[in-house]
Amino acid sequence: MRLTNRTLGLTASPIAEAHAWLAHRTGDRPLLDLSQAAPSYPTAPEIARRIAEVAGEPDGGRYAPPPGLPELNDAFAAELGADYRADLLGEHVLPTGGCNQAFCVATSALAEPGDEIILPIPYYFNHDMWLKLDGVTPRYLAPDPDPAGPGDLVPSPDRAAELIGPSTRAIVLVTPGNPTGVTIPPGTIRAFADLARANDLALIVDETYRNFRTSDEPPHDLFTDPAWTDTVVSLHSFSKDLAIPGYRVGAVVAGPELIYEIMKLVDCVQISAPRISQEAAIAGLRHARAWRAEQASRINRALDRFEQVMAGRPGGFELITAGAFFGWARHPFADLSTAEVIKRLVLDHDVLAIPGTAFTPSDDRWIRFSYANLDVADFDELAARLAEMAA
Repeated sequence: MRLTNRTLGLTASPIAEAHAWLAHRTGDRPLLDLSQAAPSYPTAPEIARRIAEVAGEPDGGRYAPPPGLPELNDAFAAELGADYRADLLGEHVLPTGGCNQAFCVATSALAEPGDEIILPIPYYFNHDMWLKLDGVTPRYLAPDPDPAGPGDLVPSPDRAAELIGPSTRAIVLVTPGNPTGVTIPPGTIRAFADLARANDLALIVDETYRNFRTSDEPPHDLFTDPAWTDTVVSLHSFSKDLAIPGYRVGAVVAGPELIYEIMKLVDCVQISAPRISQEAAIAGLRHARAWRAEQASRINRALDRFEQVMAGRPGGFELITAGAFFGWARHPFADLSTAEVIKRLVLDHDVLAIPGTAFTPSDDRWIRFSYANLDVADFDELAARLAEMAA
């Protein structure tokens, strides 16, 4: 058989590639795994109980309705309405098989092969992969070439305006960012929405990590605009917030017209988001608010500790920004590729991270550290192991 060049021409998941080095480790120190942002802690007891109940119910294994369980749509719309101080309805919500699927089906409903979508650098690697697989050209929105702090990694609406052409269909933002952890200010998000509307484009905002910000203020004010459904597509995940990544449940929040078209795509790839996963999300929204807040607070405490140990630039690794689950750092080895640095970190120093080349089209010595799953004692150990590399 012959394989398609659409997949042959793309690199596999960088997380899988990084994990492949684990088979070659010979040391006996415990691994410090900073490769993936999936929660390592169990879900809330209320959610676990509901999952067990659904598994034993007569309809627990049946398809959910294609538009999603009404209870989930209404509960999530109510939570978003409270958090964003806006009026949202259940008809604005479509559950999906995780936020990755939400991005794929949303962009496929908005762009055809040959079209372009503006993607800020550094991008989330699956976004870049999917656009290329779908025949859509990513137009890269470059950041400051030599960032010194979070502000230099906030995408610029003015630079984005220079990339808009006749084939442009959408602009993508991720906030807080994966891989940088940068939270885009509400005013900047509003400027992007105004730019998109003025050019008849969609603004896709991936808000997977919205509950891991350090502010209780609304992430943006886009939903307060009565005409938001003409422009805004907001993507969400329950995986991180509820610690159920394996259950694969997220959501598209958009106007009913776009959701109707997206449902055609979901019907072809999954029929509907799994019923048991949607039930888990309902339980989390209704009964686990305090538990969710405590997990977010704990991860923000980990952020503070991570920033403290990295402030001394152990081993010459320079932390540029951190937030949500991520730290975005520059390694000091100008004579080594980032892939080689990642290899040495794993094999010689028992630290697993992801190369920045997964998130950028060139090698600029970046590394993504996912610090949120480290224990308190692990942070000093991380600094010590990074320092080893420069010894």
